[in-house]
Amino acid sequence: MIAINWNEYKDFKTQAHTQGDNFDMLLEFLRSYYNMTNPVEIFETLNADELALMMLQKREISDAGDVESYLRNR
Repeated sequence: MIAINWNEYKDFKTQAHTQGDNFDMLLEFLRSYYNMTNPVEIFETLNADELALMMLQKREISDAGDVESYLRNR
């Protein structure tokens, strides 16, 4: 599990060409900056971070399967 570097995320967000809300941007950041593709790894990383956990709770994402479904449907 990786700790999210929020300063790098802010830089990524200003340079990204991705559309969507902050959570979509965060997922894209994890996929590109940390090269994460596994929903389990993504969920564990998000779940371990206080701010990211609030984003998960807002979307009612409670496990890696929910992350996988979210990624598939966006």
